[in-house]
Amino acid sequence: MEKKTTVNDIIRLMENWAPKKFAYDWDPVGLQIGRPDAPAGKVLVTLDVTEEVVREAAEAGAGLIIAHHPPLFRPLKSVRTDTPHGRIVELCIRHNISVFVAHTNLDVAPGGVNDMLAQKLGLSGITIMEETYREPLFKLAVFTPHDSVEKVRKALGDAGAGAIGDYTHCSYELEGTGRFTPAGGADPYIGSVGKAEAVRETKIEVVLTGSIRDRVEQAMIEAHPYEEPAYDFFVLDQRLEEYGIGRVGVLPEPMPLETFAGHVKDRLGVPALRVVDGGNEEVRTVAVLGGSGAKYVGAAIGKKADALVTGDIDFHTAQDAANLGLSIVDPGHHIERIMVGGVRERLEQDANETGIRCEFIESAIITEPFRFM
Repeated sequence: MEKKTTVNDIIRLMENWAPKKFAYDWDPVGLQIGRPDAPAGKVLVTLDVTEEVVREAAEAGAGLIIAHHPPLFRPLKSVRTDTPHGRIVELCIRHNISVFVAHTNLDVAPGGVNDMLAQKLGLSGITIMEETYREPLFKLAVFTPHDSVEKVRKALGDAGAGAIGDYTHCSYELEGTGRFTPAGGADPYIGSVGKAEAVRETKIEVVLTGSIRDRVEQAMIEAHPYEEPAYDFFVLDQRLEEYGIGRVGVLPEPMPLETFAGHVKDRLGVPALRVVDGGNEEVRTVAVLGGSGAKYVGAAIGKKADALVTGDIDFHTAQDAANLGLSIVDPGHHIERIMVGGVRERLEQDANETGIRCEFIESAIITEPFRFM
């Protein structure tokens, strides 16, 4: 009998790509409505969850909605069905539709919203604008008898340790002598209770990220022949990869601000935009941040951007940016809708690779609240 796809199957795909650890502390990401074991043979991807979007999902037979903006952003004190939020919850429950949210974690994730926008604008040499998360990095050193080195080393690598760039199962080995005396009650792999032993051992060293520490430790213990393996974890200060909000890149050719504004308007498909002139003769280095980016003006300047593309810029921030020499192109918050197609494509690919059977649908509902007269 073929296993039916559940909400949890799709959540695992999303969290492998945009894990919760990338989200800001205040951000209510994850499963907001529904249950993990509910069926999800069809999934609707949307920017926002509105009553119209829930009805669209129901008509399509979708069991799960994946949204960028949380429909339940603030804690509910009641679920009144005569309010907009209450009606959304009611409709979802009535039609057995779960709702999963990937917000700032999808902004930060490699290949997420900001990378989608940077690529759409044709930027190259893309880097993060401001670091928001750094994965803890450790070195594990474990002492192993010679006859178990290969088994332990393989277990560590299979658990994810020793991954450096495009290389896996990386390790370093050093031979030495381990000394111990088994006490009463011990069941030693080598030696006898009460007798001092000296054993030729190999020290295996591997690096690993904090997110897999428990898994690697358990794999090592299970593969190690000793009753009480000797091992150490060391905290490292190196960076394997930076994660952060916003992206910075360069245009293929520098262009005047007016031309660049037209480029943004055309590439992002917006009917209008607001422009702040920072006095640059040309725009070459561009910072981009989907959604509300007013508080990241300083970060864009710190990255020596000529222009910042973001939404929801207020009057005083615009004045400050102009005085500091940063041009701003504000195409609105709704440019984040680029995630609808991007998430659908990514999930289709990941589902195919992992054998998950599911149909992913792009919402056709435009949730932009503004009209341009």
